[in-house]
Amino acid sequence: MLELLPTPPADPLWDLTAEFAADPRPERLDLVLGVYRDQTGTTPVMAAVREAEIRLAERSVSKEYRGLSGNAAFNRAMLSTVLGAGAPAARAIAVQTVAGTGALRLLADLVRQTYPGATVWISDPAYVNHRPILEAAGLKVRTYGRLDAAGLFDTAAMLDDLRAARRDDVVLLQGCCHNPTGVDPSAEMWEELAELAAASGWVPLVDLAYHGLGDGLAADLSATRMLASRLPETLIAVSCSKNFGLYSDRTGCAIVLGPSRQTLRQVETALQNAARTLYSMPPEHGAAVVATVLEDDALRAMWRAELDVMRDRIASNRSDLVTHLAALGRDAEAASLARQKGMFSMLPFTPDEMRRLRRQFAVYGTASGRINIAGIPAHRIPQLAQGVAAVLDAVGTPRSAPSR
Repeated sequence: MLELLPTPPADPLWDLTAEFAADPRPERLDLVLGVYRDQTGTTPVMAAVREAEIRLAERSVSKEYRGLSGNAAFNRAMLSTVLGAGAPAARAIAVQTVAGTGALRLLADLVRQTYPGATVWISDPAYVNHRPILEAAGLKVRTYGRLDAAGLFDTAAMLDDLRAARRDDVVLLQGCCHNPTGVDPSAEMWEELAELAAASGWVPLVDLAYHGLGDGLAADLSATRMLASRLPETLIAVSCSKNFGLYSDRTGCAIVLGPSRQTLRQVETALQNAARTLYSMPPEHGAAVVATVLEDDALRAMWRAELDVMRDRIASNRSDLVTHLAALGRDAEAASLARQKGMFSMLPFTPDEMRRLRRQFAVYGTASGRINIAGIPAHRIPQLAQGVAAVLDAVGTPRSAPSR
């Protein structure tokens, strides 16, 4: 039987990671995977997380199943954190998932069950896993534009594309710190999107993976909260990988806002049933850690302070890269990078140019041009800037947006 399996495509990110690991050059720089690294190049365990783990270990008495919805305290904490302490509980339910990708898949299954003919609209470019997750759930996917040729947010293009979205279609929106571009809508643009959704009847699916790492936790959640307060239905996929540093603990949450408690009870059952067939129950450890942190005033304050340090370091890395590129005469590209935020930035390179950056300058980013700003040691930024400038010089024409 197994010899009949057609050759599956390899995962491009993990292929690049393996290539990096095999590269003997000591100066090689890994900017592929989306993980935060401190100045030493380490992805640290946050102090608030470590303290929560100690408390959990001291009081642990059982590892009994939690149930299909996962850790109830975690789910309550996620609702309060994402929607705000004053959000009406009667309008929302939360189900713990296997990370943010698990939340996306559960919500995709919910859409498929509710309205099998729905189209899900994703951005172009999009997070690399959006389309595969949605299509694996049996959904049709279309794209909407969001950037112009200069790398600026293109409000007109996005609105024009989304006017084709029908009632009960779903529009996937990244709540902040867009992956891979780092370019977010303005507050005014978010308002226009809410108005269009209300008039057209499509449902937003907000992917929240980087809140706290852009403009601050409240600012990064403001668009999601506005959509949830304005629209009758909103779907939200939440990841705790980045802002709690729980990458390998796979901690996430699916949140659904609906018009009535009866509807939400049916939604919760549908999500539980989908989870049952995919993985049964989510892992407990990360959810227990997050709940412990968010339910304790001192630990929550410690976590918020650490999150601020991470955000400041990311912003400083981007600012330093902009300064070095400008000093090398690449003003247009520097200006484009300066407008981006969050863990990622897009270089204006083709896959061939990214390959040259990798082979000649030992700088590893994705083929699409994405680099992990949060993974650069500060003293390596000049190396990155020089490599980027050299590739740009070979191209000749100034570029400030991805060449796609």
